[in-house]
Amino acid sequence: MRILFLGDVVGSPGCEALKKYLPDLIKKKKIDFIIVNGENAADEGVGITEKICNEMFNSGVNVITTGNHVWDQKETLSHIEKENRLIRPENLIKPSPGRGFEVFDTKNGLKVCVLNLMGNIFMKKCDDAFIEAENFLKKNKLKESYDFLIVDFHGEITSEKMAMGHFFDGRATLVVGTHTHVPTNDTRILENGTAYQTDAGMCGDYNSVIGMDKSNSLNKFFKKKDAKRNFPSNGQASLCGVIVEANIKNGLADKIENFIYGGDLKNYY
Repeated sequence: MRILFLGDVVGSPGCEALKKYLPDLIKKKKIDFIIVNGENAADEGVGITEKICNEMFNSGVNVITTGNHVWDQKETLSHIEKENRLIRPENLIKPSPGRGFEVFDTKNGLKVCVLNLMGNIFMKKCDDAFIEAENFLKKNKLKESYDFLIVDFHGEITSEKMAMGHFFDGRATLVVGTHTHVPTNDTRILENGTAYQTDAGMCGDYNSVIGMDKSNSLNKFFKKKDAKRNFPSNGQASLCGVIVEANIKNGLADKIENFIYGGDLKNYY
């Protein structure tokens, strides 16, 4: 079972790269299931819309995760209630629309659970991510409730992400971080069999400041009066994430490789 996870899709460049390259990559890399973090996919670089969701699904995406910008496009509040393939962090303050995890049937008859969590440090206020993760595992178990478990931990702090990876080790197929938009070089399988990377990076233009126009970002850091609200950089996007080969028998990872395709970052494929 080959699972592709792609990091935060940023603005139109990320969306266009996804539509352009993903269908062929699915065939070339023999991908069985695709998860994408879409919380920055709207044209403004924050939030996601129903139209973008449908375009991603039509390109081959199975599940879209989110994070702190999930409600930045107001239509998402209603759309997420009817679209179970779009999920939000499980530990958002309750009650929140939608769901924080879901189990999906694959084309080969296996069940993949995708769990979305958000960090507590330097992020919007939400319930304790570790308590919510513990509560989830009390009710759900690998190879009993589902065949594979993918955890998107949307957070700012590397130590918090690493701690979450170790907490799920042996109980999830993959724990991968999102939000910081820069792919980390620590792709590995943890000692109890869970694949891990601290941050998947972004699907966006890397000739930028985390996907945003670099000139405007510099003006903001210099506190210039003509600085505008951040907006996406419109160059060629790189697709960034990980590919996991998951073991059907135990639900853990046999192999993980980081995935970088096109744009300013090195093209491995």
